[in-house]
Amino acid sequence: MRIVISLVALLLLGCLVAAGGTLYVFWTYGQGLPDYKQLADYQPPTTTRVYAEDGRLLEEYAKEKRVFVPIEAMPRRVINAFLSAEDKNFYQHPGVDFPSIIAAAYNNLKRLGTDQRPVGASTITQQVAKNFLLTNEVSIERKIREAILAFRMEQTFTKDRILELYLNEIYLGSRSYGVAAAALNYFNKSLDNLTVAEAAYLAALPKAPNNYQVDLHPDAAKARRDWVIRQMHENGYIDADTAQHAQDAPIETRRRDATEIAEADYFGEEVRRELIQLYGEDKVYGGGMSVRATLDPELQRYAKNALQDGLIAYDREHGWRGAQRTLDIEGRDAPWQSKLQDLSPPGGMPESWRQAVVVAVGPDAARVGFTDGSTGLILMSGMDWARPQLKNQRVGAKPRRPEQVVSIGDVVLVSAIQDSDNFRLEQMPQVSGAIIALDPHTGRVLAMQGGFSFDSSQFNRATQAGRQPGSSFKPFVYLSALENGYTPATIILDAPFVIDQGQGLGKWKPANYSGNFYGPTPMRVGIEQSKNLMTVRLAQSVGMDKISNTAERFGIYDHLPHQLAMALGAGETKLLKLATAYGQLVNGGKNIKPTLIDRVQDREGKTIFKHDDRPCPGCDADLWLNQQPPEIPDDRAQVTDPASAYQIVSMLRGVVERGTGRRMRSLNRPLAGKTGTTNDSVDTWFMGFSPDLVAGVYVGFDNPRTLGPNSFGSNTAGPIWKQFMQNALEGEPKVPFRIPSGIKLVRMNLDTGQPARPGDDNVILEAFKTGNSPAQDRRVIGQGQTAANDNSGSSSGQNGGAQAPADTGTGGGLY
Repeated sequence: MRIVISLVALLLLGCLVAAGGTLYVFWTYGQGLPDYKQLADYQPPTTTRVYAEDGRLLEEYAKEKRVFVPIEAMPRRVINAFLSAEDKNFYQHPGVDFPSIIAAAYNNLKRLGTDQRPVGASTITQQVAKNFLLTNEVSIERKIREAILAFRMEQTFTKDRILELYLNEIYLGSRSYGVAAAALNYFNKSLDNLTVAEAAYLAALPKAPNNYQVDLHPDAAKARRDWVIRQMHENGYIDADTAQHAQDAPIETRRRDATEIAEADYFGEEVRRELIQLYGEDKVYGGGMSVRATLDPELQRYAKNALQDGLIAYDREHGWRGAQRTLDIEGRDAPWQSKLQDLSPPGGMPESWRQAVVVAVGPDAARVGFTDGSTGLILMSGMDWARPQLKNQRVGAKPRRPEQVVSIGDVVLVSAIQDSDNFRLEQMPQVSGAIIALDPHTGRVLAMQGGFSFDSSQFNRATQAGRQPGSSFKPFVYLSALENGYTPATIILDAPFVIDQGQGLGKWKPANYSGNFYGPTPMRVGIEQSKNLMTVRLAQSVGMDKISNTAERFGIYDHLPHQLAMALGAGETKLLKLATAYGQLVNGGKNIKPTLIDRVQDREGKTIFKHDDRPCPGCDADLWLNQQPPEIPDDRAQVTDPASAYQIVSMLRGVVERGTGRRMRSLNRPLAGKTGTTNDSVDTWFMGFSPDLVAGVYVGFDNPRTLGPNSFGSNTAGPIWKQFMQNALEGEPKVPFRIPSGIKLVRMNLDTGQPARPGDDNVILEAFKTGNSPAQDRRVIGQGQTAANDNSGSSSGQNGGAQAPADTGTGGGLY
């Protein structure tokens, strides 16, 4: 009896010591643990996706590419596979599986003295604690902390919540975070389409993803997968036949289907910047947002092709700059292939071009070799454009023999000639530019190409480059006049004009490009033919304060100096701002805000941003029962009156019909636009629109310098605009420009600005506001005045002047 009592006492004492030790361990290691309650609201980082207008994927932003799937939507087959592989007693234990711990301890004792890594017995709850709150350190202390957190988590969260966190967070190799991403990356399937064998393979990966990659370790991968299948059978999740069939199946991974991508690098980067500004980097790269962008992929393709074609055409016209480099080779049989393979092609090179080395030069052709060892010919007809480039974008004589262009060893770029085995010599253009297209009624940016190639330069010249618009700013000078009582028939003197800028500053003498003067001329002709002297006199008469106000209302400038040189486009602006301003002309003077984003939804599908936030009662109707469509209020602010806006549209249509933009007339559509060329042809523009589409093009060097003689907005930017609009409007109905109320069309003699008489030749239908007519406006702006003092900003019509920078003055060219 004494022995029994002693044993019981010793047992009780041991239990007390064990309990005390356990309490001490829990108290010691339970201090300062991470706050596990944060997991109640934890949402794993998921991928933010940006979609184009037609639903094609534009961009993905993520640090960990993950697709979050709620536990309710998780297929049972997948859950059972992971429970069998990782924690078969998950729904029974309190967070720590003691029988498994004892078995793991026994196995580790047997491994003492070996190089084998100790095995663990972590439950799924413990793995969640480690992955979310602790580190991967291999130590007793970490395991104790892990167990304490697991106990606490089991008291706070449901089993399903813990399992949801685990299945969506776990890394499974191949850049797959979570089971949904792994199913796509390994098998190109959604979770609910996985077979038992495929689910088992995914469940085999958590232990060591890199060790079970089927393409690297096929035997180990199959052995581990088959073990998971046996566990699923032993745990009662599948029957014997299903298990055997799954084990017999080979592991066949499938490359994920290529997602149809909308290519628009400059556009996508602008969207990324805007999203980070709105929501911060963490939410963009982990918030799982769904973003619907305004991009029209087809228009974007047209814009990119038009800009690249235009820049290449300009570059060819201005000469050959020589080979990229020269390799030391001795002839056709020399080891040129390996040397060429060591060279990377230039960034941004078009996909249809190839890098080659000249291996032989003959009297009529040059032979080039490629990295694959093949060769081809560049005939003289494929390099006859390559005149030597001289100073200031001038060129020398046309080459007559290949040796005048290339030498053996030259590394060059070539493109295949269609329906031929021969090639054409190419070179990456140094000149750059941008094109942008937008909806004038909403401000939605439909296409944006900010340079020749995003790979060669990520600087977006559509949104970041500040350049002088030249004569493409003039419509807003004339609009200011129309807003203040002038008419398209107002006569303006086209004659010399001089401003004394003050002591030591010299005199400012703006001039027309042609150098000629045409005397009293109707206002319309001034904008159609881009007359600088008429524009300056009109700006002086109207007052630069009013013109500056117009430019600021239209969003072209934030603060435009009250100097007459600004009327000729001497102030710097950006292509996106100017295109938006032109949109506000054609839409009847309504204010629009340019946007690249239609809508943003969070990971739960809730809309957190809309560009168009107008109320729309009835838009959410479940059924269409022939009810009247909802009426959405037009809350756009009016930046100018519709009649004045239409008068400018009509005058800009004259630019296309008779003026500096007449190259566009061959498109045979209702189009309007304006050229722009700055002094020394440093910046060239073409801005224009159809009734429902605005497009703007800018061309120039990033480090401003002349584009060369005879380079104007009409023949550098103009062809790019024309090619884009031709493609963009193909198949679209020919919608006329919309005439607002308050406008009447009057037959006018374009030479005199007077009402047309029988027998007059140069007659047009001119747009006048109700109450105005050609006969009523007989004043001549600038009559008897050839000089002025520097009193900038006056609207008196007599003494408005300007201090003009030395490099401004001519504004736009005629051609």
